[in-house]
Amino acid sequence: MTEAAGPKSKRILVTGGTGLVGRAIQKVVADGEGQPDEEWLFVSSKDADLTSAAETKALFEKHKPTHVVHLAAMVGGLFKNIRCNLDFWRRNVHINDNVLHSAYECGVQKVVSCLSTCIFPDKTMYPIDETMIHNGPPHSSNFGYSYAKRMIDVQNRGYFEQHGCRFTAVIPTNIFGPHDNFNIEDGHVLPGLIHKVYLAKQSGSALTVWGTGKPRRQFIYSLDLARLFLWVLREYEEVEPIILSVGEEDEVSIKEAADAIVEAMDFKGELIFDTTKADGQFKKTASNAKLRRYLPSFQFTPFKQGEEKKGGTRSPRPHLGGCRGQRVRPPRRAPIPKILSSPPPAVQETCAWFSANYASARK
Repeated sequence: MTEAAGPKSKRILVTGGTGLVGRAIQKVVADGEGQPDEEWLFVSSKDADLTSAAETKALFEKHKPTHVVHLAAMVGGLFKNIRCNLDFWRRNVHINDNVLHSAYECGVQKVVSCLSTCIFPDKTMYPIDETMIHNGPPHSSNFGYSYAKRMIDVQNRGYFEQHGCRFTAVIPTNIFGPHDNFNIEDGHVLPGLIHKVYLAKQSGSALTVWGTGKPRRQFIYSLDLARLFLWVLREYEEVEPIILSVGEEDEVSIKEAADAIVEAMDFKGELIFDTTKADGQFKKTASNAKLRRYLPSFQFTPFKQGEEKKGGTRSPRPHLGGCRGQRVRPPRRAPIPKILSSPPPAVQETCAWFSANYASARK
């Protein structure tokens, strides 16, 4: 657990605080985007088993948070989901119910939970938006995880209507970045590919990509998502969820993603697609129109080399205000922060981090 020192008026508890997004939030807070009245508490499974109601309640009573960023979840890539749909359902339902109910019982002012675009119906119109979550069953490959995550939206509405709680959720597209899970069997597609390219380069062998390479995804860099989480926590006042994503025009195929990794890691070997492996859902193109109504100038880190940054300035740094239970409709433009220097492309930065931290990276 990481804890800031000194008197603070806002105690922000981050569950899943040592995972991909939790580490990214730690970094942006440490790099100057935290605020003087905020105390950030990053907890992991070592601090409490969130599938246990008693341990979750004890964690909340110990730290007495005023705000919660709920990231903790059982997660995995396509093939792990296919094998363990029931496990994904049961563990995540327990975790989410325990966290939200403990937040209610302890008088937490605001909770921001993390969902995923896989929760949307498999058969749907594109682009998908926040109004379409419950319009049909999700893809069969990950129905357990998807339905468990959908229930957070149901609970948020219930806690608001029955108790006036200010609980909301964000729906990011495919997240990647430093501190990801780079396990080839159970990780998500991009970190798995990065690990495969690293090993293929080391051994001088061909790179085998599972599937046809045709499915398309919108990838969001973890540090961009972390900055957006700070904005949601401080400024976004709707109970209804919000999609956090790059634009539809930034969707790439798995082949294009593999090509970007190959370029970033200077891999010169052969690229093979194993079409005997499942592709999963072909696409889940999400609209970020709601986000752009709020933050028309937010600038995403370029995905790969040669791309321009998307948008204007980096994310806003407003206050943690608002009344309990209040619903506010867009748009209210956030204040423009200082302009930050341009970082390397996101894939390049992630590949460099993995190569430099190979011995200790999750894999």
